Parts: sequence; structure tokens; C-alpha cells
Amino acid sequence: MNTQVAHPGATPGALTTAAPTPGPSIFGADRGGAWLHGPVGSVLFTFRRELLWVLVFSAFANVLLLAPTIYMLQLFDRVLHSGNELTLLAMTLLLVLFCAALALAEWLRSRLLVRSSNRLDDALGSRVFAVAYAAQLAQPQRAPQRPLADFAQLRQFLTGNGIFAMADAPWAILFIGVLFLMHPLLGWLSILFCVVQVVVAVLAQRMFSGRQRAVQDLDQEVAQYLQVKLRNAESVAAMGMQPALQRHWRELQQQQLAHQDASHESATRIQSLMKWLQYTQQALMLSLGAWLAIRGEITVGAMVASNALSGNALRPVTMLVSAWGPAIEVRAAWARLDALLIKHERAASQQDDATLSGAVSLIDLTASVEGRREPILQGITAEFAAGEVVGIVGPSGAGKSTLARCLLGIWPQRSGKVLFDGQPVEQLSRDAIGPQLGYLPQDIDLFDGTIAENIARFSAAEPEAVVDAARMAGIHEMVLRLPNGYDTPIGESGNILSGGQRQRLGLARACLGTPRIVVLDEPNANLDDAGEAALVKAVLAMKTRQTTVFMIVHRPALLAVADRILVLENGRMTRLATVQRAVQPAPAPAERKS
Repeated sequence: MNTQVAHPGATPGALTTAAPTPGPSIFGADRGGAWLHGPVGSVLFTFRRELLWVLVFSAFANVLLLAPTIYMLQLFDRVLHSGNELTLLAMTLLLVLFCAALALAEWLRSRLLVRSSNRLDDALGSRVFAVAYAAQLAQPQRAPQRPLADFAQLRQFLTGNGIFAMADAPWAILFIGVLFLMHPLLGWLSILFCVVQVVVAVLAQRMFSGRQRAVQDLDQEVAQYLQVKLRNAESVAAMGMQPALQRHWRELQQQQLAHQDASHESATRIQSLMKWLQYTQQALMLSLGAWLAIRGEITVGAMVASNALSGNALRPVTMLVSAWGPAIEVRAAWARLDALLIKHERAASQQDDATLSGAVSLIDLTASVEGRREPILQGITAEFAAGEVVGIVGPSGAGKSTLARCLLGIWPQRSGKVLFDGQPVEQLSRDAIGPQLGYLPQDIDLFDGTIAENIARFSAAEPEAVVDAARMAGIHEMVLRLPNGYDTPIGESGNILSGGQRQRLGLARACLGTPRIVVLDEPNANLDDAGEAALVKAVLAMKTRQTTVFMIVHRPALLAVADRILVLENGRMTRLATVQRAVQPAPAPAERKS
């Protein structure tokens, strides 16, 4: 059941899920289990029936593990002495039947967890994907894929040995209890080895978890470094930057290898110690059983069976020890996902059916960025009517691109208000207003796919709408000349297209579906005269459709179609002037020739 509370300072009427409080258990839960009431815990709580069946199947499996022990007891203590072949056959058939039932129980619980993992992905995967984008938009991260990796780690843990270990661990008491019935010394020896294994696991986790995290961070840093540099391979090759970048990569690689070697050596030591404990336990258990059998305190069958029982008792403990580190990491991933979902999931007050007219208002808008003392934009207040074309000009570094992103509500660190039709942009659902907005950024961000998919924003847009947007941007004929027309793949970031073609394709995407507000950041930077003429026609067409257009321009040609011009200097609006257009006098009537 979802528990929702209003957070102090939240928007009135907005409900968010109560935050989890990490604590000291194996999953870091607090004593009250508040982590179960977070977004992730609320979803996992819906799988309680599946977890109950996993516990039931685990109970069957562990009880059936007693069958081989009973078989060995009867075999050594009765069958070998009586020489009854029929009894041996019957016991063997029963053991085979019980082993088949054991295998079936373990298969059923594994299958159940796999199906639950798929259901968990359906229930939570889309939410994590959405908040990963929201978090990256609010504050760019060095590892933006981290939330999805955390979710994958959680899902894998819930279908792996960690859950089986926790389900089987309580049944170690059953096997130790049977050992106590055979002889108290056998039980106490098993308890001793269980305690030793747990102590070793806890100490190892505390000593080496920091090294493991350092290795993971360096792995991500090296992977990101390579991804960025290889993406810009042309610039690197053209300017001879490869040797310098290669030296930097080599330094990172050496650090990564050093941490990996240290972490691997530590893990190998722990594994060697655990194997030594396992082999020692088997040897000591047999030795103790043999000594007790020599003294006549247990039978030979009990001596052999006690070794199998101690193995069954230590098996879930060993699995639990192996899962200890992953369980700690999963709890940390769980906490990060909870915090992310609480912070970035859409508030309940957001409107899902917002229809925009195109009116935009800025009230004391201020934008800043970390690491900079002075704000990029300071105290901008202005109103723009629906259907206006606004040219934004100013010197480099004046804050024009920042203003463009603020106009769309995607600049994270801002104060003041950005209103669409009098409503704060934060209270409008992105799913609702996204199709009503158009944006052509300064750096054209096209995606791997076809021309039609990029224009359609990878949605199920009608082909007529895609063609109409291409015609408005003046690229319809250019697209038809390509080998596969609108189905032509453009590669990663549109690398098969020229700079001007990418810009016009981005313009077509911005024009899709008659948007109400369009922001163009230097839309003619890579255009030739024909492309600039097509851009002017597109702006005029949008103006005819009552679309509000904001253009950041440096060339005066586009300003000729603007209704008003906003001038930025040092982050401040110094002027917002209406463009005065001279009215051309009507031509005088021609004089008649006599």
C-alpha cells in the first residue's frame, strides 16, 4: 500500500511518497522498516504473495534435503548389516523420488522469481527511466545511466542467490538441530563454523567495500572518457590530439588497473580463506564423527550423515556470506532509487491535459549555474502574446541560450517564474506540453534512426504531419533525393548529413504538429542563402498559424520577420522594442498618353 504525505514546502495539493530512512540491517533498514514505505518498497510489497510461495517452496526443498541424510543412516546402520537387497532398492527409489521433488521445488521458486522480475520491470522500469531523464535535466550527472543500473542491480538480486540464501538461512537451524540430536559436539562444531564464516564476511565487507566502490567509479570514468573522445574522433585526428589524449587515458587506465589488482587480490584472499574454512570444516567434522564412533557414542552411519548435514547447514550460511556484499550494494541502490523517485517524479498537481495558446510570461527570471558567482540571467520580466515572433540578440556570453532553455522550462537552477498561459511551467505535465513545444538547440541533437523517426520525435506521428513539417523546413525535396527517402538512416547524431542538413532537419522536428511555442537557438548558423530563405518562410508560416516564436539570431535577415526584439547584455534585458515596419505607399496611377 502506498503511503503518501505532503512534504514541507511542497506545492499545495502535491503529494509525494514518504522518504525511506536507511538503517543498520543487512538491507540498511531502520528498526521501524520505514524503507518499505518508499516508492520501491511500495512496489515490492505488491509481490508479497510471490515471496510467500518462494518461502513455501524453500521449506519443501530444505526438508527434502534431509532425505539423503536419512538414506545414509539407514544404509550404513541397517541395510549393510542385514544384507536385504529389496530394502536397498525401495530406499533408493524413494530417494530418487524425493530428489526429483527437491529439484521441482527449486525450479518452481526460480521460475517464480524470474516471472516476478519481469513484472517488477513492468511496474517500476518506466518510472525509473522517466526520473533518470528528469534527474539529468535538473542536475547533469557524470553517470546519467546510474538509476537504470541501480534498478537492474536490484532486479537481478531479487532473482539470484541472495534471495535463495535468505530464504534458506533459517533452515540451517533444522540441520544443526538434527546434528545436536546425533551428538551435541557435532552441533556445537557446526555453530562454531557458522559464526566464523559470518565474522569473516562482515570484516571483509568493512575492509574491502571501499576498494570495490573505487574500482566501480574508475570503471565508469574510463568508459565515459573513451565514449566522449571516440565520439569526437574527427576533431581529435584533424588537430593531432590523439597522443595527448592517449597519455591521459593511459594514466586513468593505470589507476584503474592498480585498484582492480588490489581489489582482486583482496577478494582472492577472502575466497581462499573461505575455501580453507570449508575444507577444514569437512575434515574436522569427519574426524570428530570418527572419534565419537570409535568411542561408541554414534554409529558409522551417523558419522557419514553428520558430514552431509553440516554441509547442508553451512550451505545457506555460505550463500548468505557471498550475498552479503551484493546485498549492501543493493540496499544502497534501493535508497538511491527511493530518493530519486521521491525528488523527481511528477507531482500530483501537474496538469495532464494542458492546452497552450502560446502566451508566455517571465516574472523576475534569474538563472544561475554551479561554480559561477554571478547569475547568468538577472531579473528578466516580460510578456509575450500568442503568435508573436521575438528576436533575441546580444553579444556572446550575454545569456541568450540560457534564456532559450528557461523559456522552455528546462534550465534547472532558476528562480522567478516562467508562465505558459498564466500557469507555472513546473505545474504542467511534460507529456502534455511537449508535443506543443518546438526546440532547435544550438548543438543539433539528432538520434540514430531514420529521417522520418527524427522528424516525428520517435513518436507515432502521422506521415502527413512528418511531410508537412519537412515542407515547412524546406527539406522535402532534399529528403526525396536520398536513397530511401524518409526511411534513410542518418546514423548516430546524424553523421551522414551535412551541418546545414542537420540544422534544417532539426527545424522540421521543431515544426512538427503545429506547436504553440517554438524556440530557435541560432537556427541559421550553418545555413546557406537557400537555407536561410527557407528558414524565413518557415518562421512566417508559423506566425500565420499563431505560433509564438523566439529566435536567437546574429544575422539581421531574420530580424526582418520579428515583431519585437529583446536585447540581452550581461544577463540583463536592456531593451524590448517593437519592430517598426515602414508602410509602402500605393503606386500612383499611370498618366494617360495623349
